[in-house]
Amino acid sequence: MDSPWDDLALAFSRTSMFPFFDFAHYLVSVMAVKSQPGAVALAWKNPISSWFTAMLHCFGGGILSCLLLAEPPLKFLANNTNILLASSIWYITFFCPHDLVSQGYSHLPVQLLASGMKEVTRTWKIVGGVTHANSYYKNGWIVMIAIGWARGAGGAIITNFERLVKGDWKPEGDEWLKMSYPSKVTLLGSIIFTFQHTQHLAISKHNLMFLYTIFIVATKITMMTTQTSTMTFAPFEDTLSRMLFGWQQQFSSSEKKSEAKSPSNGTGSLASKPSAVASDNVKKKHTKKNE
Repeated sequence: MDSPWDDLALAFSRTSMFPFFDFAHYLVSVMAVKSQPGAVALAWKNPISSWFTAMLHCFGGGILSCLLLAEPPLKFLANNTNILLASSIWYITFFCPHDLVSQGYSHLPVQLLASGMKEVTRTWKIVGGVTHANSYYKNGWIVMIAIGWARGAGGAIITNFERLVKGDWKPEGDEWLKMSYPSKVTLLGSIIFTFQHTQHLAISKHNLMFLYTIFIVATKITMMTTQTSTMTFAPFEDTLSRMLFGWQQQFSSSEKKSEAKSPSNGTGSLASKPSAVASDNVKKKHTKKNE
């Protein structure tokens, strides 16, 4: 007999993302586009460019995963329902009278609800990416990790191409060079779900989906309520870095300390020799005077 926990996790894993969770994902993505400097003026001046930028933020993960698997990058356009939903949200966000959508979204409870629902879709994208990659490369866990990460956090990466075309690309903001928290937590989730899919992790998929979703939703809400832009993995990253890559630094630091000690000892012995010679000269002078 299944426990209530298993029933809850199984029911949660079978939840459909359309339309409510997809709506929240598109809303948060479009609001992120609107918050960029000059985005509103661009929407009025060039609506096609603004719409294209919004679609990259909404479907960037799917586009990047298609590129990595040599699939048509415009495959996401085949889902007419989601395209119409995302386009409708883009339109009412930028062109609603009196900016009612932005005013409603400015309230913190609305932002918490929408962001939490968006994080739920992240889990589904990671699982979908890992499963889809496994259909191409059976138990190719590196490919599975890459596709799961790309589908879950590819929006932040694929939009770098859009910034490059616009001339707004900056190296310090590149996700490849400096990964943000969503990219890190998505990579962690992709690794975990890959291990589970290849049966290297003894836990059922629905339980893992439920636990991982609770973790990322709770973390996101904590970040928003405490007004912190990042939830750092610095302690874990420092420990892992010392374990895997810190041996050479430890050896080099110990060598430097030994080199620093050896000259000091040499200078001390050299300094003691003149003092001994001076003391001998003083003794000789003193004996001559007594004579």
